[in-house]
Amino acid sequence: MNLVVGPGRDCPLCPRLQAFREAARQREPLWHNAPVPSFGDADARLLIVGLAPGLQGANRTGRPFTGDWAGDLLYETLLDFGFARGVYDERPDDDLLLVDALVTNAVRCVPPENKPTSQEINGCRPFLQATIEDLPRLRAVVALGRIAHDSTVRALGSIPARAPFGHGARHGIGSRTLFDSYHCSRYNTNTGVLTREMFRKVFAEVCAFLDSDRL
Repeated sequence: MNLVVGPGRDCPLCPRLQAFREAARQREPLWHNAPVPSFGDADARLLIVGLAPGLQGANRTGRPFTGDWAGDLLYETLLDFGFARGVYDERPDDDLLLVDALVTNAVRCVPPENKPTSQEINGCRPFLQATIEDLPRLRAVVALGRIAHDSTVRALGSIPARAPFGHGARHGIGSRTLFDSYHCSRYNTNTGVLTREMFRKVFAEVCAFLDSDRL
């Protein structure tokens, strides 16, 4: 399901992103070309936060991490660890369902060259905060990359200096625990910055944490 917490289709908060979005609508009128809503379980204990929609991925399909390499690795991992069921087929109308997990982005609109500005990250953070607040059972957050990490730390009410980013790092912030991973982008996986095994280890630790949290 897509949660309703988020900006409207024609959100005007970031003029540069709005202009980029409008240009994309002219080029590709059948694409989503709008802020991408969160996807998953409204009662989730796990939240996964990415950077922003990819131009030909989520910006095209309208679902986070859908239609590009990052989604292939992310959803394969979620399926393997029981956070999803069904089949991921790179389209929003496949039968993929998330279980006890929700996926969102720190910035909801596609940025030029996949690089949002600080003002755009800050401008979109209230939607991340609202998403966090809208998950009453939230216990764990996985941040994919430094930008997602820093924005999530601030959305949780802390500052990055108190919880520095590092792949495999874990930070307790209030009643939630933040787990860090390098972003599962094609660039990171092709260059060996992030391997499939490294990524899976993060989610294995999340599973162990949530299992122990039940006790």
